[in-house]
Amino acid sequence: MRIIVPMAGRGSRLRPHTLTIPKPLIPIAGKPIVHRLVEDIAKVLNDKIEEIAFIIHESFGKEVEENLIAIAGKLGSKATIYYQNEALGTAHAILCAQESMKGPIVVAYADTLFRADFNLEKNADSVIWVKQVDDPSAFGVVQLNEKNEITDFVEKPKSFVSDLAIIGIYYFKSGENLKSELQFLLDNNIIKGGEYQLTDALENMKQKGLRFVPGKVDEWMDCGNKDVTVDTNTRMLNFLESENQNYIADNIVIENSTIIKPCYIGNNVILKNAVIGPNVSLGEHSKVENAKIKNSLIQTHATIRNAELDNAMIGNFATYDGNHVNISIGDYSILS
Repeated sequence: MRIIVPMAGRGSRLRPHTLTIPKPLIPIAGKPIVHRLVEDIAKVLNDKIEEIAFIIHESFGKEVEENLIAIAGKLGSKATIYYQNEALGTAHAILCAQESMKGPIVVAYADTLFRADFNLEKNADSVIWVKQVDDPSAFGVVQLNEKNEITDFVEKPKSFVSDLAIIGIYYFKSGENLKSELQFLLDNNIIKGGEYQLTDALENMKQKGLRFVPGKVDEWMDCGNKDVTVDTNTRMLNFLESENQNYIADNIVIENSTIIKPCYIGNNVILKNAVIGPNVSLGEHSKVENAKIKNSLIQTHATIRNAELDNAMIGNFATYDGNHVNISIGDYSILS
């Protein structure tokens, strides 16, 4: 089994945090989004992941590539790096990894997380992972027949046709078949909205009689902007807490401070006269003094003083000293 992970853009909606690192490498509960994504996919597949192919922009640089290679290595998988330097759409991005599209594959966009407990139907030609939502008009959705097979894909329906939203994770029994359909779009210049779209390839495959079925996830968590990313961090911490996982390092320094779980607190964090939690991720080598922090996502080597934070997101090596509550500052920022 191979996993194809398109992550070419840094993500403009999560600035300033994505000015220095791509969005999929922002940590959620102490672990990069893309790391959690491929781990959870591996659990659902219950199969050895032979290769993880990452599709990035060449400007991401060698350090990012090394981080991605390390993520694959922790899963016992080979990592392959491909480049998409022009934003030509989802179909084009996936096809950039065509040399890795062999046998059964999973395609997963790297800005989403999920929780699921289902058995993947590997005999189907394709499995589209979906989540029941309250407002289907904001999403692409699938329609099902009485055999629980997908009969149609509808993009942002104005009237109700289905409440099963496509979350951006797909299984294909034949990577070669998908590659052929994507190449057909490019060869025939089939474009919508100025881009080559994966949904056009899916529709062509369905018209040829291939069998699509849904894989329904229990939870779907977005990392599109600051507020939803902080909320995703909160939800992930609560999932981990319910599974009795401890994410507070043993070597933190605590002076006159309180930790209210669930929290992730990384190595070598120093807390002085602080109340941390609930729902806080605090990256390694950070220092918090005379502060209260809840429902917030703080990355590594941050320094926070004289603050009372709620729904905040603070980048790596940032320094904050002030009385704003709901803030978002990027890496290496100083705000006082």
